[in-house]
Amino acid sequence: MTKPMKIDFVSDVVCPWCIVGLGALEQALASASDVIDAEIHFHPFELNPNMPPEGQNIGEHVAQKYGATPEQSGKNREMIRERAAEVGFTMNTGKDSRIYNTFDAHRLLHWAGLEGRQSQLKHALFEAYFTHGQNPGDYDVLVAAAEKAGLDPVEARDVLEKGRFEKAVRVAEEAWRGEGVSAVPTIVINDKYLITGGQPAAVFERALRRIAAEG
Repeated sequence: MTKPMKIDFVSDVVCPWCIVGLGALEQALASASDVIDAEIHFHPFELNPNMPPEGQNIGEHVAQKYGATPEQSGKNREMIRERAAEVGFTMNTGKDSRIYNTFDAHRLLHWAGLEGRQSQLKHALFEAYFTHGQNPGDYDVLVAAAEKAGLDPVEARDVLEKGRFEKAVRVAEEAWRGEGVSAVPTIVINDKYLITGGQPAAVFERALRRIAAEG
């Protein structure tokens, strides 16, 4: 008999370790489906809330924010590309990639959660940004991702153009910061257990099975 499990996944759609972590978590859940019946809830976190609409070159951004050299950034991208491939995701970022503002993407994800298509939209947004190099702050990109996720593109554009769910996203972001979340991905299981970072699937599975056994 499987046990229900609540999983809160705090992340940003321009965070490479978030897609690595999500892919590994989903692999772990598939492997542990004999004991776990889990539902993932996605929550907003903006890595760069003050990023302008035109974005910034990724190398320049990482150098300013973390002090990384071009060589260090290149090695890190290659490591992430390999980890992403392990979970079946194609990562096509390079030195000319850009990082963008994601607040509108989080508004759309909030709406998708109400429509029961949040996971599908999350994956579509990751693919749009990391695989195809598209701007997740562009309304046309967001509407196309929504349609790919099985959502109504007309309503998706209405959500974006009318500023719907702005307050809900701000409140959620502040709530998670209040819980001490300062980096992503942050995964909270059953409102009690914390896992951070893009862990391998095996690490997630061991933790999930242990939590299920304790429950």
